[in-house]
Formats: sequence, structure tokens, C-alpha cells
Amino acid sequence: MRWKKLQKPKVGSRARRAIEKNKSSHYLMLFLALLGACMVIADGVLTPAISDVPVPTACAILVGLFTLKHFGTHKIGFIFAPVVVLWLLFIGGVGLYNILYWNRQVTRAVSPKCMYKFIRNMDIKIWRPLSSVLLSIAGLFSEFTHHRIRGDVCKSRPFLEEVSPGSVHHAFTVISLLASIVGSQATITGTFSIINQCLALDCFPRVKMVHTSQKKHGQVYIPDFNWILIVLCLTITICFEDRSIGNVTGLTIVTGMLTTTCLMSLIIALYWEKNMLISACFLIFFGSIEAIYLSACVLNFQKGAWILVILTVVLVTAMFAWHYGTMKKYNFDTNNRVSMEPPTDLGPALRVVRVLGIGFIYTDIARGIPAFFSHFVTHLPAFHQLLVFVSFKSVPVPYVPPSRQYIIGRFGPKEYGVYRCIVRYGYCSGIRDTVDFEDNLIRRIGEFISVEDNGTEALTSPEGRMIVIGNLEQGGNALTPQARDSDVGLELVNIEHSPIQTSEQSQVFHPLVRRKRVGFLLPRESPEMSSVREELQELVDARDSGTAYLLGHTHLSARRGSNFLKKLTIMLYVFLDENCRAPLLALNIPHAALVEVGMVYSI
Repeated sequence: MRWKKLQKPKVGSRARRAIEKNKSSHYLMLFLALLGACMVIADGVLTPAISDVPVPTACAILVGLFTLKHFGTHKIGFIFAPVVVLWLLFIGGVGLYNILYWNRQVTRAVSPKCMYKFIRNMDIKIWRPLSSVLLSIAGLFSEFTHHRIRGDVCKSRPFLEEVSPGSVHHAFTVISLLASIVGSQATITGTFSIINQCLALDCFPRVKMVHTSQKKHGQVYIPDFNWILIVLCLTITICFEDRSIGNVTGLTIVTGMLTTTCLMSLIIALYWEKNMLISACFLIFFGSIEAIYLSACVLNFQKGAWILVILTVVLVTAMFAWHYGTMKKYNFDTNNRVSMEPPTDLGPALRVVRVLGIGFIYTDIARGIPAFFSHFVTHLPAFHQLLVFVSFKSVPVPYVPPSRQYIIGRFGPKEYGVYRCIVRYGYCSGIRDTVDFEDNLIRRIGEFISVEDNGTEALTSPEGRMIVIGNLEQGGNALTPQARDSDVGLELVNIEHSPIQTSEQSQVFHPLVRRKRVGFLLPRESPEMSSVREELQELVDARDSGTAYLLGHTHLSARRGSNFLKKLTIMLYVFLDENCRAPLLALNIPHAALVEVGMVYSI
């Protein structure tokens, strides 16, 4: 018998388990991630504001710069590469001209001996200009022209003053302006991309996201935040000097670099599961270099760096509050979901009534019954004869083909009349037309009923079989749509119900309106389709009786005795939730068919 030697757990695995058990480390990593994201957003505010042109001209350029963003990077990006190449060739040629014409000894500055002399004779006056060196590394060459680097070996005058002849100076001004515009466009695009990532992680309030490319996922445009950037950039350009903006930008860049280094060291140790010594060496080597430049930028703190502090505090606080509230609501829905048996078992005791029609219950959870539905049945013991729990899941592709878009299964026995539907959509899909979506969903459910017992390949689920419904235009034979005019009757809407105020119910009725409504024809009668046709008839009759949409809305509140920080965080989340954009999928639900169920969750 061979005995296998037990492998010792890796250091990275042990560190990961230790961090998973320590909640303080979770908040620390969250803070580092939010801080890095805030630095990118702050860079998008500050970089476009740096300019050597007069303020009115700078403001006009900024307005044009942000106006171009709605066209998308792929439509205006073709001019980026020629401008950058021209800029690099130009500054390279001008630099070579200055070295050959003014001082060929400047090439000695690359010697380590020169660096040693610079550090040996260093004082606070020499240390401050390192922030300007950082800006030149980052590509903000216009700001570099405002400063001089003084040393024992290397002395230079401002760059623009050394450029000759005069015609070259004017060309430099034009090309540098174009290069600044390209750099600002790239920075703004990066700002939109980081916000997109924060939205995916529930770390940013809901905003309208426009994907400008169907081939590249990262090319996005955010109209709401674009206007905020315009206002902030114009305010900073008008109210602050270019030198102060440069100091703030240097601090922003080096803080983002240091944050990235810290997070990268965690990735090396925890995700790649490398030796902790490798992670520590990476952090010490790159972190020490960035810490040197950070100390130089901190020395210029009084020269406008407080702007960054205000931006960071506002952004980090808002992002943390949104993430905290969103996670609490999601955990509440997940931990309080129930099976289908309790609502049905309560029927005899509560005398639950099954009314005619179809009820679409929108929920974020893909398994179990959401807590708000159980709460709704408990306080208002009635629900429709057919229920469809609908969940929407985003996938990182432009479009999901119709053959892979709907995953449908049955929730419980057939007599329950309950279905589960997961709708997958891409980042360029717009699920906004509720009428068309309702018709398509009814057809998909009909197709599921017709193929359920045919041995079709299904997905495994704790709740039963779930089938990926194919393209109905290529052989679907369950329900055939037929357009017709119909009256949309009066329906109960806006039932706001909470466990604290159980008597508050509001009923709003809307007049009859006429609109195009799709009817469905059943398949032809046949012995093998008898049971299926009976269930399809029940589906069509329920649809003709009317539809209602149930949405859950969890209200967060702080428990009595909570500390001030928790109360402030929850208040900020509630403010952001009430003033940001509504969920995308609930925008076009008819008011006459909407039932909103409110619940108060004290944390």
C-alpha cells in the first residue's frame, strides 16, 4: 500500500483564510480599493483642468472636450495615435536640438554619480520639485515647464524658453495643446471605466451607462457623470491657479500608484498564492520609490492639495455608504428567502385567494421565494393563479442570442402554477419595452410547457429542472402570436405596506385605454398534445385576465442605540437611493399594473 504524503497548505492559502476570518481586513481592503478608484476619478477631474492657455480659452476647450465624449472613444480615437506620435517625435527632436545646441553635458545626468550627488546635497528646497518630476513621468509636460530642477550637476531653464526659433515655439504650443486634449480624453475615459467597474461591484450609485462599442466592453459613456465632470473641471479652472492644480494632480497620481502597489502585493500573496517574501519584496521595492514621491507631494500640501482631500472624502464616503447599504439589502433578501411551501401552506389558515391573471415577481435572487413576497401574502392573502419569478442576470457580452437568453423552470408541482425564469442579457441589450418583454416571456413559458416532458436537455437546480429555451422563430410551435386590439382594464397599483404601519394601503385606478395587445393561438388538437394544450390554455386565459408586476423595496433604518457613524452611513445611502436613477428594468412598467411591496429592515 502506498501512502501519499500530505501536502502542506500554501502560505497564501493560510493568509487568505486568516483574512477571511478578520472583518477588519475586509474593510481595509475595501478602503484601499475605493481609495484607488477615487484617485482615478479625481485625476479625471484635475487633468483636463491643467492648461497654459487663458482661462476663457481653457473653458471653451473643456466644454468641447466633454461634448465629444458622447460620440464614443471608437469614433474619435482614430486621431489619438497620430497626435501622440507627432508629439513624441516633436519633443524628441526639440530635446535633441536643445542638447546639441545649448549643453551637451546634460547627458551626464544619467550617471548614478549624478544621482548620488543630488541625494547627498539634498534639502527641503530640492526635495519639493520631485512632485514636478512625477508629473513629467505621468505625461503632464505642460506643468513641467513651470518648474526648475536645481542640482549640482544638472541645471536647466524652463523648457519653452529654450525652444528656438520662434516658429517652433508656436508649433510646440499647438501640438502640446492637441496632446493635452488626447491625454484628457484618455483620462476621462478611464474615469468612466473605473465607475463602470464600481457599479459592477455595487460600490457606486446607479447611473445611466451607455456602451459606445459592441466589440469592447470597457468603452462606456456616463452622461450623468459627464455633466458633473464638466462642472468640477470648469470650477477648478476658474478658481485655482495652474500651479496649484499641478500640485494636486501630482499627489493624486502618486497616491493612486501607491494604492495599486499595495493591492498588487495582496494579489501576489492571496490570489496567485506566491510566497509572502515575494509579495513583501514587491511592496518594499516599488512602495519605497512611490513613498519618496509621495513625501515630496505632501510638502506642497498647503498649495492646493486640500482640493484632493475634499474630493476623496466625498467620493469615498458616498461609495462606502452605497456599498454598505446594497450589501445589507442583498444579504437580507438572501438570508430571508423561503421555500414555496410556507406561502401555500398558509392558504387554509389565512384563506389565501388565487385571483385570475398572471403575477410577475421581479427579484434579485435566483433561488427561493423573496422575503417581500412572503410578507405580501402574509398581510394581503391573495396572489394570482399563475406566478412567474423573474430574475435578470447580466453577462459580459454585447448581446445574448435568443436561443440562450431565457432559462425557465417549474417551481414546485404543476398544481402550484409557479414558474422560475432567468433572463440573461448583454451590456448592449435594452430590456425596456415591457409589452414586448411580456409577450416574449409568455411565449417562452409556453415553449417550456410543450417541451418539458420530451426529455429535453435541462440544467440541474435544487428547485427542479430548468431548460434553456431556444429560438422560437426557428421551430417554436407552442403559442403563435396574433396582434389584436384590447382594453386594458382597471388594476390595483402602488400597495405600500410595511410591518410598522400595517393599515396604510393605497389603491389607484386608471381609466381604460386601448392599445395593441398580442393574443396567442394554441397548437392543433392531437392526442399527444392534450395535456400540454390544457396547460397552455390556462396560460393564455390567465394572460387575458390581466397581468401585474410585483416589486420589492426594502427600506433600511438604523436600530435604536446605533452609533453615529452607522446612522450617518444609512442616512447617506437612503439619500442616494432616493435620488439616483431607478433600476433599469423597472422604468417602463405600466403604473396600472405595478404593485410595490415595502419592507423596513432595521440594522
